[in-house]
Amino acid sequence: MANCNNPNKSIGCTVTQCEYHCNGQNYCTLEKITVGTHEANPTVIECTDCESFKAKQG
Repeated sequence: MANCNNPNKSIGCTVTQCEYHCNGQNYCTLEKITVGTHEANPTVIECTDCESFKAKQG
């Protein structure tokens, strides 16, 4: 589970289903994330993905 005593305020996040989301605050708790794409030629925001996402357990 994420440590919300130290949110990374350089990485905003609203995905509450992620293991690394800081509950109660819209920040990620990871030191860095990887952003990727699932498209050959991304042109809009929906083409990008947070590849550091991990589904919250329980």
